[in-house]
Amino acid sequence: MEHLFFQLNKLKDVLKNKFIFLFLDYDGTLTPIVQNPDKAVISRKTKEVIRSLSKIPHCRMAIISGRALKDIKNKIGLEGIIYAGNHGLEIEGPKIRFKAHVSIRYRATLRKIKSILKKKLSKIKGVIIEDKGLTLSVHYRLVDIKDVQPVKTIFHEAVAHYIISNKIKIRPGKKVLEIRPPLEWDKGKIVLWLLARLKFVLGKEPCLPIYIGDDMTDEDAFRALETMGLTVFVGGSKSSHARYYLKNTQEVTEFLGQILKIKTGERICRN
Repeated sequence: MEHLFFQLNKLKDVLKNKFIFLFLDYDGTLTPIVQNPDKAVISRKTKEVIRSLSKIPHCRMAIISGRALKDIKNKIGLEGIIYAGNHGLEIEGPKIRFKAHVSIRYRATLRKIKSILKKKLSKIKGVIIEDKGLTLSVHYRLVDIKDVQPVKTIFHEAVAHYIISNKIKIRPGKKVLEIRPPLEWDKGKIVLWLLARLKFVLGKEPCLPIYIGDDMTDEDAFRALETMGLTVFVGGSKSSHARYYLKNTQEVTEFLGQILKIKTGERICRN
């Protein structure tokens, strides 16, 4: 992967002349990863850049997060952009509303697993069990290192039967284990679905999708846009399907600011 800023001048014309559809993760992308997910707050500078970009005629934006829809909407707090919560299982935005259908059986299974995990993990300090309605997450970032493996063991023992019977799917993230519905639906499919909907608005106008993310769940989107978009991994030059990388959330904000300057005709000047 190349550092994105090394190629910024070459990308200037493309960024200026094409309709841009920005897809952004939240935790680890727009705001640094923190010990407690509730404490992850977007900076005023980043929020203002996003607000300004959302008002540009030739730019559309979607925040695609593992957080519940209500949570991510409250975290950003801006109108005029698309919010995809629970990794796209629920989506809301201008002229768009979607919620994946999950069975009553799945919801009952999720409640049962939650009850089991709460009981078995109750004595391990630092575990956070987050019920997001359509999904369930077990955060262990605050757990003592000696207790991390026991948390994972308890989790996998609790869900094993339901995975084998295809009642749920699980996916690991950064210091989190997540339970999802058994649906073929990921960030890559969400991005392509949203782009297909956008074509009805744009017609033949060229569109450049830009996806920026830092987690394993973002790799599906990187693969989906491999030949048609600009993909950016956040966190340094690591193994990823993204073409470019940015070192941290500060560089993400800086890049978004550069897009804003390009689109509004301001001179580009890196700090």
